[in-house]
Amino acid sequence: MNDWETATAKPPLPEDAPDAQQRQWAMFAHLSAILGGLLTSGGLAGIGCVLGPLIIWQVKKDTMPFVTDQAKEALNFNITVAVVMLVLLLLGVGTFGIGFIVTAPLMLAVAVAALVFIIIGAIKANNGVAYRYPFALRLVK
Repeated sequence: MNDWETATAKPPLPEDAPDAQQRQWAMFAHLSAILGGLLTSGGLAGIGCVLGPLIIWQVKKDTMPFVTDQAKEALNFNITVAVVMLVLLLLGVGTFGIGFIVTAPLMLAVAVAALVFIIIGAIKANNGVAYRYPFALRLVK
């Protein structure tokens, strides 16, 4: 190995690190929220953002512990985002649309933040690192 290869080589993963298949499924658990949100009409706040991580968790929970952990983390985060978006929507509607002056920018900020955190979570999971979202209600344990 030359100096360049040595300097750019990734350190070896620990022995208890998840294998490539687990890392890939964990990444899918995070990214499925974006796909599910886009497929439902509500964007990231739609119910689809919860379905992807939920399905992956249910399918892989008995065979892949890393995927189980990351799918539950993604599920909890997306439930939190959906609840926040629902509350903001209800505030906007409850004030006969006047509240959307405040809630619409907040909804946009929450959606952008959710997108960024989901992408970060997918990258970390693909690297074999258990990602924890900065804010999430831990409803599914």
